[in-house]
Order: sequence, then structure tokens, then C-alpha cells
Amino acid sequence: MRKFVNDPKQFVPEMLKGIALANPAELRYVPEYNLIMRADAPSDRKVSVVQGSGSGHEPAHVMLVGKGMLDAACPGDVFSAPPVDYVYETTKLMKSEKGVLHLVNNYTGDRLAFEMAREMAEADGIRVETLIIDDDVAVKNSNYTVGRRGVAGNFFVMKAVGAAAENGADLDSLVALGKRVNSVTRTMGIALSSCTPPAKGSPLFQIAEDEMEVGVGIHGEPGRRRAKQATANEVVALLMEAVAPDLPFVSGDRVALMINGLGGTPIGELYLLYGIAHERLAAQGIQVARSYVGEYCTSLEMAGASLTLVRLDDELMDLLLAPAVIPYRVF
Repeated sequence: MRKFVNDPKQFVPEMLKGIALANPAELRYVPEYNLIMRADAPSDRKVSVVQGSGSGHEPAHVMLVGKGMLDAACPGDVFSAPPVDYVYETTKLMKSEKGVLHLVNNYTGDRLAFEMAREMAEADGIRVETLIIDDDVAVKNSNYTVGRRGVAGNFFVMKAVGAAAENGADLDSLVALGKRVNSVTRTMGIALSSCTPPAKGSPLFQIAEDEMEVGVGIHGEPGRRRAKQATANEVVALLMEAVAPDLPFVSGDRVALMINGLGGTPIGELYLLYGIAHERLAAQGIQVARSYVGEYCTSLEMAGASLTLVRLDDELMDLLLAPAVIPYRVF
């Protein structure tokens, strides 16, 4: 295992401490619960928006805490759901008069942790609502989830809901908004390599150098099929043929297009894929109104990429354009 790591069991706490030390004015770190929260949170003037899930997908979710996006994130270990008590204590610390919104990627462990924590928090008199994110078109049901998985499209739910919460939207409105964003968001990914969680010390799965996993999950879950590695044009065609018809996206639609790196793909290759996808959409009469290229939801050092499409309307466009201040920035 070739990684910058001390004790693998301390990988996540040491990472979280680094994030907090790099952003002392904006963030607060509560090590007891793996909690990264806004330094000015909670606020009774707004709903507290909380995310969790496992670590290893950075910048999701701990690097997306800040004004205009998440108010807090309490991850578990690498590729592991957060413990119930982490979510419960985070919810208590984020208590607001306007309520708390849990954003949950659709994985069994995440759902169980957040459902139990919600019940405990509600017993304490805290109003909590839950929004499930399931944008992955690669599977409908699998051995690994309770249905479609929540992957890179979760960014758009976080961004829209976070912006609306910052503007003072109430809890019911945020739930309705998040469901609407999720309903028009579709994603699928392809992996060219596996990845190695620090605590495991070996790759999660084996894949030949001339193969790719079509529809891979962000924890290395199997996708639709194993195939021979293809050209970039062929890869984009595979992804588009899965994503575009699923809603479906049709001529005249205005969309956001995201090419998300899974952790080990050079940015130049991501832009190459973006250009191909953009031109294919234009040829179908679909207008790309917002572009996102980079790493938004990764799988450690996995080589690969995912493609996300979001059907836009004027309200969603405005929310995506709203300012946000988060640790994940390049300037």
C-alpha cells in the first residue's frame, strides 16, 4: 500500500483535523463525532443541512461544509456509514428552530444510521426531515443497496438545498426542492482501476489492465458489466446511452453536465471526456447551461469517471449560481 498514512485507524480523524486547521475561521471540528461543522452554526434563522456517508469520497462531504452548502458533515470510516451516535449527536449540535434536514445517499448502512438517529432526535423534540439521494442509473437493485445508489449527483442536491436554506427556506420547502432536484438528476460511472482503503491495505477488487467496470459504484461495487477498455469516444457513448434515456433527457432540454473524476484520473482526461459529451448533447439538441469538471465525489485513488446530467429550470439555475464558501476551492 503506497499512501501517506500513519495509523490506518486514524486516517479519517487526521484528515478531518487537517481540514479544520486549514479553515479555522470557517469550520469547527468535533473529533468525538467525526464532525466538521460551520463555525457559525447552528442558526435559528435557517434550517441546518447535514450530510454523512463514509469517508474516501472527498471532497464529498466534509469539504462541502460552508455557507451556501452543508452546515455539517459527520462521516464514518472509509467506505463505512457513520455510527448512529455520530449522526444523533451531530443532529443535536445542529438543532435549529427551523429544523434539521438529513441528506442521505441511498446505501443500507447510511439509511439505517440516519433513520435511527432521526428517531432519537425526534424523541428529544428536534424536528428532522430526511431526503434520500439516488441518482445512479447503473443499477435498480443490487446486493449492496436498497435501490439506486447516491453518487456524484448528490452535489446538485447539496448545492440547491444549501442555497435555498441560506435564503431562509423552511424545512418542508427544502424537502420538496431536494426531491425535485434528485428526480431530474442521473449519473453513471466507469472505473479503469480499483482502489485501496487504508484499513484494508489491498485493492477492493481486481481488474485487468485492458478492462473497465461499466457502472461501478463509488465503493467499488460491481456495475452493469465488465468490458474491454474502450476509447474515450466509446466510453462517453456508453455513459450517455445509459444516462440520457433514463429520465429521459430530450431535445430542447437545458442541462448541467458534470464529468466527475473518481480520484485517480488526470484533469486533462476529464476535460477530454467533457468535450465529447458536450458535443454529443449539442447534436441531440440538448443545451449545456452549466459545466462541472473535476473531482466532486471520488473513490479514493480509483481511476475512472462518472457523467451526470441535471435537467435545469430557472429556479434551479439560480440556486446553482448562488455563492458558496467551502474548503474545496483552488484559489
